[in-house]
Amino acid sequence: MRNARVRTDGYAAALIAAWMVYACIPVARAAEQTGSALHRARRPNVVIFLADDLGFSDIGCYGGEIATPHLDRLAAGGLRLTQMYSTARCWPTRGALLSGYYAQQINRDPAGPRPAWAALLPELLKSAGYRSYHSGKWHVDGKVLAGGFERSYRFEDWDRYFTPKAHFLDDQQLPPVKPADGYYATTAFAQQAIDFLAEHKAKHGSEPFFLYLAFIAPHFPLHALPEDIARYRDRYLEGWDSIREARWRRLRELGIVDCGLSHLDLKFTPRYLKPDLGDMIGPGEVEHAVAWSELTPQQQRLQATKMAIHAAMVDRMDQEIGRVLDQLRKMGAWDNTLVIFLSDNGADATLMVRGDGHDRAADPGSPSSFLCLGPGWASASNAPFRRHKIWVHEGGISTPCILHWPAANAAKGVLRRAPAHVIDLVPTVFELAGITPPDNWKGHPRPPMPGKSLVPLLDADVDLPRHHLYWHHEGNRALRVGDWKLVSESENDATWELYDLKHDRIESVDLAARHPARVKEMAATWNRLDQEFRHQSGAAPSSRPESARKR
Repeated sequence: MRNARVRTDGYAAALIAAWMVYACIPVARAAEQTGSALHRARRPNVVIFLADDLGFSDIGCYGGEIATPHLDRLAAGGLRLTQMYSTARCWPTRGALLSGYYAQQINRDPAGPRPAWAALLPELLKSAGYRSYHSGKWHVDGKVLAGGFERSYRFEDWDRYFTPKAHFLDDQQLPPVKPADGYYATTAFAQQAIDFLAEHKAKHGSEPFFLYLAFIAPHFPLHALPEDIARYRDRYLEGWDSIREARWRRLRELGIVDCGLSHLDLKFTPRYLKPDLGDMIGPGEVEHAVAWSELTPQQQRLQATKMAIHAAMVDRMDQEIGRVLDQLRKMGAWDNTLVIFLSDNGADATLMVRGDGHDRAADPGSPSSFLCLGPGWASASNAPFRRHKIWVHEGGISTPCILHWPAANAAKGVLRRAPAHVIDLVPTVFELAGITPPDNWKGHPRPPMPGKSLVPLLDADVDLPRHHLYWHHEGNRALRVGDWKLVSESENDATWELYDLKHDRIESVDLAARHPARVKEMAATWNRLDQEFRHQSGAAPSSRPESARKR
């Protein structure tokens, strides 16, 4: 039963059928039931699972072939957002998610210290009696406990899943992990979260909690457990062309998208690519997303193995999420816990070698190897959209997002199509916890929060009224107003592209030349916001692309 966890067509069909049944619940009845459930529910516990570099279509309930049964069940019992956005990069997303502000407002993009007014969510949750716990990646300025968390397991070694050298318990550094210790980061993060929850139940069972579990999977290096890799070893020999199209078709069947499939960008070259990469990895590496049929058998074998490792990392993350969910059930917290799952950005096309280097004789996915997904498979992971992590075209900023709360979700397995952003999570938790956003923090005035609560989406598929959504990262800029999106890969105001996402979410037809007045108006809004946000953060006005930083 080597491929027992790989999804079959029968399983997918059954899952689709179940979702269609759920989707047929009359909206009025669902809203009535949800409203009464919301009225009855006390302040919920909140659990946020954050993946790292997970593509839009990497999980089963978003069209992927990777086995993610625990996430699929959350989706079948809750809500999926079809237009949830990140900031395109890890540390800006984390700053925005935990503060409720755009990263540029809090001096997190480019990365720097937050202004004194920029409290994090756990600090503000204390006023409502919550206790907060963190496990995994941090990538926010300052120490974790200073940000309001009661307990923390912090991981700061992005190059080693098996033998990290920099990890911390309650901000105190732990000894480096030895090869014989049997450590794997994804499992360790989940176990520490489980331990924190068990401790909370034993010592503070009457108090609500917030758990923030930030995985590093499936961020490079591609490191996975051998038994997980084995389940997918030959699954991807059909190639990224075929996988992209299959995912796109399933996304359309599920009703998550109604757009076409973007074309592979054959000329795209990953950022940070160094000329000696081929010498380090070997002749199986590929720098461009060429047609699969153009690859040599040696290249196809290595590329298929890389995607198998990526799939194994996602599969293992789902398994560990399942263990955390079991702990919620065990401690009697399942019904009144809002669980949110999302990713910090799209899949990454980067190709590099870092850390301890790459041993070409080592088994791919083992501690002595260092492989990255690359542009071909990143394009498949982000299907059906364009571009990847770092870019603010849809492929870089679109993330799967699941919301599940048994005490309040009367309508199950449904889709919510309102555009949303990670800045919306703090207002959502505030509303559910009964917190009014403070006008100042420790004597420092706070700007109005730019996000919107997602609580109305628990009732019905409604719009979240807002004027705009904004992005800026490493020279990539965008503004969304309604269904119109202005986007650029340059700091030059003459390079704006304009897309109508209602009819063209894959950003295939640039309408800038047809609507110059709209471009001018939206560009002026983007420039005003950018300068306003930099001023609020205390940073100098933005005048050039940010430099590349270690991720």
